[in-house]
Formats: sequence, C-alpha cells, structure tokens
Amino acid sequence: MNSVDQADLVLHGGKIWTGYGNPVAEAIAVLGNKVLASGSDAAIKALIGPGTKVVDLAGRFAMPGLNDAHLHLISTGLLRGKVDATPDAAPTRGSLVAALQARAAETPKGAWISARGFDQTRYPDGLMPTVKELDAALPDHPVSVKRACGHVTVVNSLALALAGIDINTPDPDGGLIGRENGQLTGLLAENAQNLVYDIQPTPSFDEIVDAIEAGGRDLLRFGITSCMDAAVGQVDGMTEIEAYQRAERSGRLPVRVWATLLGDPGSSIVEPCHAAGLVTGVGSDMFRIGGVKIFTDGSAGGRTAWMRQPYVGQPDNFGVRMLPDDQLFELVDRYTAMGYTMVCHGIGDAAIDQLVRAYERVRAANPHHKNRHRIEHCGFVDDALNQRMLKAGILPAPQQAFIYDFGDAYVSVLGPERGLSSYPIATWDRLRMKPSTGSDSPVCSPNPFPDLYAMLTRRTHKGTVIGASEILTPEQALRAYTEHGAYSQGAEKVKGRLEPGMLADIAVFSSDLLTAEPEKILHETACEMTILDGRIVHDKG
Repeated sequence: MNSVDQADLVLHGGKIWTGYGNPVAEAIAVLGNKVLASGSDAAIKALIGPGTKVVDLAGRFAMPGLNDAHLHLISTGLLRGKVDATPDAAPTRGSLVAALQARAAETPKGAWISARGFDQTRYPDGLMPTVKELDAALPDHPVSVKRACGHVTVVNSLALALAGIDINTPDPDGGLIGRENGQLTGLLAENAQNLVYDIQPTPSFDEIVDAIEAGGRDLLRFGITSCMDAAVGQVDGMTEIEAYQRAERSGRLPVRVWATLLGDPGSSIVEPCHAAGLVTGVGSDMFRIGGVKIFTDGSAGGRTAWMRQPYVGQPDNFGVRMLPDDQLFELVDRYTAMGYTMVCHGIGDAAIDQLVRAYERVRAANPHHKNRHRIEHCGFVDDALNQRMLKAGILPAPQQAFIYDFGDAYVSVLGPERGLSSYPIATWDRLRMKPSTGSDSPVCSPNPFPDLYAMLTRRTHKGTVIGASEILTPEQALRAYTEHGAYSQGAEKVKGRLEPGMLADIAVFSSDLLTAEPEKILHETACEMTILDGRIVHDKG
C-alpha cells in the first residue's frame, strides 16, 4: 500500500453520522486535517497503515463537531472570576446574597463584587434583587449582579455613587435606570449598564487571552469545535481582536471562532477593523472575521425586548428600542457597503421588524448581494415576518437553550399566545431558512444537551411544552447544530459534515443522539472525545 493511501487517524466500530441525509457509517478515516473516507469497518480497514492511530469507538456515536452559532467566548472564559448567580448555584435571592457575602468576606473593602446569571423568574417569589437588600448585606463593597440575559444589572448604592448615578440622572439613549416612588431601585437596563461597567476594572490583555483559552477548552469538553463570538469589542474594544490574534499565533485558540464585531454607536470597533483590512471572511479556518452586530433591543425575560404589544401586567412597557429607524438604517447601509455581513440582535417582534426593514433596503439596493444577513435570537415572529425574511434571504440565528431555561418566563411575561410560539425552529426548518442553534453562553451554559433536549421535546426545565408543533426530528436537530451553523458563517463547504475533503472536526458521545430518549440525552450523555483539525483535543477516557 502506498503511504499516501494510509490514514493518519481511523475511528471504527461505532455509529458515525456524517451529515443530514447521509447513510450512517461504521468507520471514518482522517488524513492530515481532512476527512479521507467513511464507510464500513471493512472498507476503512484498508486505509490503516503502520503509522495510523486507530480508535475503537466500541459502539459509541460520532458526528461532526458541534457549532455553537452564537455565544460570547471571552465572556464565558471571564466567568471564572465572578460569583455564580445561576439558578443551580443560587436558587433564591437569599442564597444569592449569601454567595455575594462569602465573596466579600475574602475581598478587600472597596473592591468590586460581581456576579452573573440570576433569573428572577426562577425565584419562588419572582422578584428582582433590590438595591436595599444589596446595601444591607454588602455595605462596604460596590456590587453588580448581572441577569442571565446580560441585558439587566442590579447594583448597590455604593456602585451607584461611584458611577455618579442619582435620582436626577437622565436615562441614557437605549438605556433605563430603575426608579420607584422617587427612589433608585438599583436596576440598570441595556445601555444604562455601561454607566457602572465603565468604572469597573477592565481585564488585562493577558487575562483576555487566558479567557479565550479557558472558554475554548470548556467548549471542547462538550464536543463543540466551532463557535461564533457574538460581540467582540464589548469587553475592551480592539484589544480583543489583538488577543484573538495572539491566542491563534501561540496555539492557545482551542476552537474555531467566527468573530462578530461590535458595531453599536459609541462602542463600535468596525472602523479600526476595516482600516486594518479585517472584513467579513478574512482570516483562517481557526479565526475568521464574521459579521457586524448592532443591538436593537433587550431580552424578553428582562422585559426589555422591544415588542409590538406590551408586557403582561405592564400596559405601558413595550420594551427598549435601542435605535431609531434612520440611525439603524444608516449603520446597516454603511457597514454593508464596507464589506460586512450583518448579524444584528433582535428578540422582540418590533425589533425584528425594524431589522427586516433595514435588511430589505440592502436587498432592494443590490438584489444580487451574497451576504447572509442574520437576526440573532429572532425570538418572536409571525408568518408575515417569516415570509419577508425568506424573501430577503435573512437567516434566523436562535438559541433553543432559551426554551429550556427561559420558556416558562416567556409565558409569564408575554402570556401564552406569544410565549408558546417563541423561537419557532421547526417552522423555519420547514421554510428551509436553515436555522442554527447555540447557547449564547454565558447567558446559558454551553452544555449542548439542554439545547438538544429542547429541540426534540420543546420542554422547559419545568416540563412545560412550548409549542409542540416546533419539535424537530433528531437528524434535524443535529443539522441545526452542525451544517446550519456552518452555513450561517458561510463555511458549509469546509465544515459541518464529515465528507471527503472537509475538515476533520468530530465529536464522540456516549449516547446515540439519533435514537436515545431525550431524557437520557439531557441527564446521562457525555462527550467522550473531541477531534479538531484531525487531532484528538479532548479525551474523557
């Protein structure tokens, strides 16, 4: 046998799903960083030579590496320094306060105490933390506690004072300072959060590189080999681009990253990136410049997503509209003309309508453009919006993990009619709109199993079914997590399927994701091996 015909790596003795519509294989061969062939054990055995590394899958399930099409990698890595306020760690406001006090006990007075991950809809009383209880518990430290969605932060009086916020401070554009009965509540929504974040210590360059590496290694443990970092520039501007470049050069970038550039007025990094030639598509298979992100609204659970109809029990609250039409349209027109795909944040139906109108203008000005403009999250739509998106070639980029984590909250704050129809992934799949999926980590855990469970059952963590008509088949769910994620990044010809010549990114799971019961996928399944670029980069055994 000629050595050219010999594989560098062979996986055999398992069940290998190579992509939607393909027959299941028993074995797969890798040469360099590409798939060489797949098929029966007998057929692939002929490709094994003296230098081939052979892995016996022992009946396990292998598939293309997962692509989390929307998360925040740097922020995920930076979580290590914050108090864990997620419902699992702090299921009540009392337990959250106790965790903050424990951190304060080991932190010098006057230094910041930061937490991330609370969801007041999961508390027994459903109430937000308040400035008064934070003041009483932590009088000597400035405190900021970010909601899971990232669109709302609650702070104490010391933090408000340091930020120069008092009862007379005007709401910033696209932001909201919480007030009640002539007093500050400590709540800061959307752009108002920046008043506090701008005075907090910024991570150093080395800490950002460390966060990229730590966040990426966390993804590999779950079989995630590709992701979109959904707002590069949000933590420290262009420093983040430099940190990614350093991480790649030094071999400290564990996963493939499609980098979304923050394009919001006042914090945009698009202009310096453009001056450096960093436009959509530039880069390598490990780090590539993606689209530009503009925020148009907030989150539904935080009651800041911009809706056409008001929130339940708040007849005057339609959410937060971040930008007027003329400003958004000008930005979208300008960034598109500069060579960027748009991947803007829109959750409420009013925000999605605004984005569709902005993208329709781009399509009308240049009907033959090749950009795959996306709407990130795209939570609350109707048939008319879907048809307009389809006509304009707009991709929905939802996170089905939201159904599992926040579905009950959607019903609570929006009512059953809107809540149960949220994030309609099967509708988009039937319309061939190629919906992707992901976690929005650190909004949700990057753990893919709640996301898969939600796609297969549409059940929340409480068991509520959020629109049974939106259930996907196992193969459709896996396609959303692989091929559709690659398509949304313009990379479907190089990854997302395990076919000859495509990148050898492979995840091996303990359960057969095509046939296992959803409850087993959620509670008992683990990623046992991850292969990136033909190399084993995670091996649980």
